[in-house]
Amino acid sequence: MTSDTQVLVVGAGIVGVSAALNLQRRGLCVTLADRQAPGEGASYGNAGILVPGAVVPVPVPGLIRKAPGMLLRGTGPLYLRWSYLPVLLPWLCRYLRNGSDPNVRRIAGALMPIIGDSLEEHLALARGAPAEAHIRAQPYLFAYRDRAAFEADGYGWAVRREQGIRWREYEGEAVSRLEPALGPGYSFVAALEAGHGMIDGPGDYVKALARSFSAAGGEVLQAAFTGFERSGGGVAGVRFGDRVIRADKILVAAGAWSARVLKPLGLNIPLESERGYHVELWSTEGGPAKPVMLSDRKIAVTPMTGRIRFAGLVEFGGLDAGPRRAPQRAIAAGAAAFPGMTWQRKTEWLGHRPAPADSIPYIGAVPAHPNVYAAFGHHHVGLTGGARTGRLIADLIAGATPNIDMAPYRVKR
Repeated sequence: MTSDTQVLVVGAGIVGVSAALNLQRRGLCVTLADRQAPGEGASYGNAGILVPGAVVPVPVPGLIRKAPGMLLRGTGPLYLRWSYLPVLLPWLCRYLRNGSDPNVRRIAGALMPIIGDSLEEHLALARGAPAEAHIRAQPYLFAYRDRAAFEADGYGWAVRREQGIRWREYEGEAVSRLEPALGPGYSFVAALEAGHGMIDGPGDYVKALARSFSAAGGEVLQAAFTGFERSGGGVAGVRFGDRVIRADKILVAAGAWSARVLKPLGLNIPLESERGYHVELWSTEGGPAKPVMLSDRKIAVTPMTGRIRFAGLVEFGGLDAGPRRAPQRAIAAGAAAFPGMTWQRKTEWLGHRPAPADSIPYIGAVPAHPNVYAAFGHHHVGLTGGARTGRLIADLIAGATPNIDMAPYRVKR
């Protein structure tokens, strides 16, 4: 690779921006393109927590038995737009089949190299730049009603332990001392501490990274992808409306839209949108000082500058439908866990997490098109794994050998 090599990154979320910065630092000429401004998609609305302990996928043994009750209850944490079920069903069958014990442990083993050093990777990505101010080392508290509820969740904690994740346990009065804002309904906490952290305002963080990329000479283009430019049987560039950006190397990091982008190249990737919601309470008093997972509700609560973000739940309904009130109400109900908290106003958001059928991201070259690469599909750990993924895919594009086995993430699998 030389400084004359032209690289086009399609997608300006955390993965695309991280890749663009890493490629730029290797001396390549990089253009970053997205239909929105950087950091406006899933990277904007996620919980903002860096969780190496998030190696347990959503499908686990027993989920098939529990899912109907979750759907019929209508109060979360699982929602489905029933009109979308015929479209979803082929993907859903593959997704649920991956919930067997051997598959869960295989998935956890594949996720750990991507997310295990998340805090350190983000610090390295942002070091010396304004974006670094958004990163904090913070424990992540999993709050349970009692020890029995924690033990009922023991399968996931056993998978974490197998991957080297450690935690501390707090009970009774120790919980109140650890997080005074947490109400009496939660008497047990498992705290993930070492190597965990948070991003204060993840959308602003990604925008700050993109500004550093621009300041170093990178081009940021806001335009909608409309197709690939072909030449001699290969891919020579990308069309954005009437404009064609030619490039020697092309990276697709378009999150939940990536399968649509790559379909013209003959790829049928089993990818769905795991629609995620957040509610933000602004100008709060008496709220939590640390990120908390309300384990019974599957809601992550993150204190950020000026507000507290409640994020989570799972809804399957595709990329095109708008938000629904039921998930938003369920998210907002998480505020009851902090009985002393007050706030001045509330805002709501819906975004799209890219969910592969096997819960493992796609990172690598596209078959039959060796100058096209992919980096997407991080499910609910996109921010956590974004910095490392950007570095790994930059290695591959630049012709370097990554320091981990990339076979689990291959595009054709």
